[in-house]
Amino acid sequence: MQPSDVPLLVARRSFFSRLGAGLAAFRAAGPDSAAAFSPAAGDGGWQAARHTEDDWLDKIPGKHRTILDAVSAAGVGGALHFASNILETSKSGYGLDSTEVAVVICLRHGATAFAYSDAMWSKYGAALSTRAKFDDPKSHQPAVVNVYNSTAYPGMLSNGAATFDAMIKSGVHFAVCDHSTHGYAGGLARDAGAKAEEVYKELTSHLIGNAHMVPSGIVAVGHAQERGYAYAYCG
Repeated sequence: MQPSDVPLLVARRSFFSRLGAGLAAFRAAGPDSAAAFSPAAGDGGWQAARHTEDDWLDKIPGKHRTILDAVSAAGVGGALHFASNILETSKSGYGLDSTEVAVVICLRHGATAFAYSDAMWSKYGAALSTRAKFDDPKSHQPAVVNVYNSTAYPGMLSNGAATFDAMIKSGVHFAVCDHSTHGYAGGLARDAGAKAEEVYKELTSHLIGNAHMVPSGIVAVGHAQERGYAYAYCG
């Protein structure tokens, strides 16, 4: 060994000695040591802000949480179908009742129209169908009912028997895009020669059950994930 190698060797030994001591201290801290060393545990790591507007998400009981994101008419059927699958297989595979599984379906963009009740589809069906790019699969004309809450379309829609009412009875909740609703209200008002604010109030007072208006659907799916909801895109 050359004399010049001695300082380097001493430095290496010192480093590994300190590393070994640190690992020993980590193991001695026990199972909570990971939380203690986590940046999010109070060492200045980033934390999502909490808003009271989103607190309803925490009031839905469940050991597991999922938010299903629907942005189109077809996506609504898919989301209802997947919600039904989640509840069914959580029961058959894990023994969990519907009260132990939190499921939220976000209805935004082209899916927003299906957050409104039959009364709104009866009154504004043509305009809602046009905006949602959807026709009644039986008549091939603009829908005059909320087809995803009807049992009269066997084999014609992707949700099958998983209607809105059936999912509501199982505890599924719905996040409804307020931004899109204002857009719908404006278009419907122009067609009807009415005031947009009046139509908006009409739409928001005729929602499906378990519906929660959110400032925008795209923000809601992000905030839901920050509160522990697993995200699934449904189209």
